[in-house]
Amino acid sequence: MPDHRGAVRALRDAASTGDPGRSAAVAPRDRARPRVAFLGPPGAGKGTQARDLAQDWGIPQIATGDMLREAVAVGTPLGREAKRYMDQGALVPDEVVVGVMRERLAQADAARGFILDGFPRTIGQAEALARMLEELGQELEGVVYFDVPEAELVRRLTGRRVCRQCGTSFHLASAPPAREGVCDRCGGELYQREDDSEVTVANRLAVYARQTAPLLDYYRERGLLQPIAGAGSVDEVRAAIRQVVERQ
Repeated sequence: MPDHRGAVRALRDAASTGDPGRSAAVAPRDRARPRVAFLGPPGAGKGTQARDLAQDWGIPQIATGDMLREAVAVGTPLGREAKRYMDQGALVPDEVVVGVMRERLAQADAARGFILDGFPRTIGQAEALARMLEELGQELEGVVYFDVPEAELVRRLTGRRVCRQCGTSFHLASAPPAREGVCDRCGGELYQREDDSEVTVANRLAVYARQTAPLLDYYRERGLLQPIAGAGSVDEVRAAIRQVVERQ
């Protein structure tokens, strides 16, 4: 069994250093419409929370993948450039991602507030984000880090099963099929994708830890980092996010 614990433990240590109860340096503009970033390892649940809270707060959820696909669909110059890399299965370079993010944040709906879902990923992206927000007369008001124990991340990420015939997804713990190994929808065989194997999951967590630990230090030093316990129920985690964001 791969030992993924060290990488995730390092992230948790980085997130918890300092005073986790300290409020982030957020301008008291409109607590119901914040400008925040959600960070966390794969499987932390930040996408689910970002989607639901964005709807509650009436602000856009801006996720890198969705943002790039939207730019491609609209056909902006940066979107066309991003498409070249996406069509080749290559990573979209930072400068393109940052450029598309700048275009997205300049849109009218983002002026009211936003949730950045999984962005920034590196200090370089964080510095570019600060510059573009300054150009827009805005600032990032808080960074919520989803602190989830490694065992729970592995359970979430390795528990997915997919039907070979119709592609329906199940989860052994949270959404299991009625019959083990059999799709409820079409009766097809369920299997574990290679991306969901424990070896691959351990590598994804290690890569994320290496990229993100310095970023947590960057935001903690600026008084913006707010770690929350991300292993509870969806409602418990949402309440914790509201507590640290809406109190500021």
